[in-house]
Amino acid sequence: MANGFFRVPAPVNEPVRAYAPGSPEKASLKRRLDSMLNETVEIPVVVGGRRIHTGATHDAVCPHDHRHVLAKVHQAGAAEVEQAIAAARVAWQGWSELPWEARAAVFLKAAELLAGPWRDTVNAATMLNQSKSVYQAEIDSAAELVDFWRFNPHYMSKVYEDQPGSARGIWDRVEYRALEGFVFAVTPFNFTSIAGNLPTAPALMGNVVLWKPASSACLAAWYIFCLLEEAGLPPGVINFVPGRGSQVGDPVVASPDLAGIHFTGSTGTFQRMWKTIGGNIERYRSYPRIVGETGGKDFVFAHPSADVPSLVTALVRGAFEYQGQKCSAASRAYIPRSLWEAVRGPLVETVESLPQGPPTDFRNFLCAVIDEGAFDDIMGFIEHAKGNHGFEILTGGEGDKSEGYFIQPTVVVSAEPRSKLMREEIFGPVLTIYVYEDDDLDATLELVDTTSPYALTGAIFGRDRRDIEAMTRRLRHSAGNFYVNDKPTGAVVGQQPFGGGRASGTNDKAGSAVNLLRWVSQRAIKESFVPPTGVRYPHQDEA
Repeated sequence: MANGFFRVPAPVNEPVRAYAPGSPEKASLKRRLDSMLNETVEIPVVVGGRRIHTGATHDAVCPHDHRHVLAKVHQAGAAEVEQAIAAARVAWQGWSELPWEARAAVFLKAAELLAGPWRDTVNAATMLNQSKSVYQAEIDSAAELVDFWRFNPHYMSKVYEDQPGSARGIWDRVEYRALEGFVFAVTPFNFTSIAGNLPTAPALMGNVVLWKPASSACLAAWYIFCLLEEAGLPPGVINFVPGRGSQVGDPVVASPDLAGIHFTGSTGTFQRMWKTIGGNIERYRSYPRIVGETGGKDFVFAHPSADVPSLVTALVRGAFEYQGQKCSAASRAYIPRSLWEAVRGPLVETVESLPQGPPTDFRNFLCAVIDEGAFDDIMGFIEHAKGNHGFEILTGGEGDKSEGYFIQPTVVVSAEPRSKLMREEIFGPVLTIYVYEDDDLDATLELVDTTSPYALTGAIFGRDRRDIEAMTRRLRHSAGNFYVNDKPTGAVVGQQPFGGGRASGTNDKAGSAVNLLRWVSQRAIKESFVPPTGVRYPHQDEA
């Protein structure tokens, strides 16, 4: 074993490419998009490095052109899950005892592969299979995932450096062991970076993983898995098990080897998993670590002193980038009566100017929502607003799923501050606004804090520092990521560790050492250099 106190290269955030007209990166990505549109990939289950074609397949399609099949995804079932657990068990010993710097090197190499030769492939897959605009894909599937793979090794070294003090004649130290068993990583459709981080953060800390990607976003996940293989990740460390939630999840949570869950997805799914784990608790070898980031009903609160152009920009970008399919998206806003007329016109005008269409046309700001189920759910909220008193649709309100799952960016004013659209997560391009009376500012802050069960992200706008501090203090528990004079989306690894509380999750901040600590189990070691040789203590010699 090599000697040395190794230092991880200082992490730096990956620059975001602009894909400007005539740029080499735009031409290169366009070529990869064209080639990907002319191929149909077969995506297998991968267990211990072995590719398994189950024959039961699911089509990966373009949400903006849902008749276009990008890939055939083989579905794992109970048999493949059992094989994956066995493969993980075999890989655990060698991987968990591998020197930490060797594990770090795998993911540092993966970062460079993604930043370079794999960038176009992962970005193109994200654009086509998840219907992301080029900029939204670039900041997600390229820059943010590169950042995770650069910053996490750095945070790992900081975790390991945290050691106790020692009294004279004693050496106290702590080692950070991998969990005994496997971690189940369940990843969402909306962020390729999260899909890449959830299985790799535990693996970096010496754990073995079963990775179930979202059924609606398997293409980019598959390419990430292939990239990790090229980076030198040994077989069985991460096992790729796409499939239906129950067919994969039920045998996973029934396994005595389950050591942890790393989850991003719906609140209901996470709560059901937690409940099932609780019901099975006596069968596990150890208490599973449960880490989850779930829903959000994220707010923008404007003080009467807010700057209107900045506020309008934040509302539009925060609500409608990636069709509002972000757990951090601005979904409800509180605008004072004194600013409403100044905000209303520019807001509607800006929203109505947003181009929408397929991501292959780089001019588009919005694309399609992920699938038919999402389309129907989102349109259900819009129809609720159309069919009930107390709502005014300022713009949008229409959808068309004949070719792609397109929903117009929609702005609704709600006369009732605790209405369905102000309270429930929509996860689509719908922004609901409540106009409050300036004299009711304190009562409206109470509404912000209590209307929704979530506490993921939120933003306030104002100028006077005293007002900003008062609002920040009043909304202290309303959001795990809190923004002042900025939109409530776009957390950057190494700058804003991400996660929320209440119904939004366990707040084990992704992109920080806090998250990595969840994937290790400490062993405290005390070594006495000259141990005592007698039993009696001095107080026993009293005359």
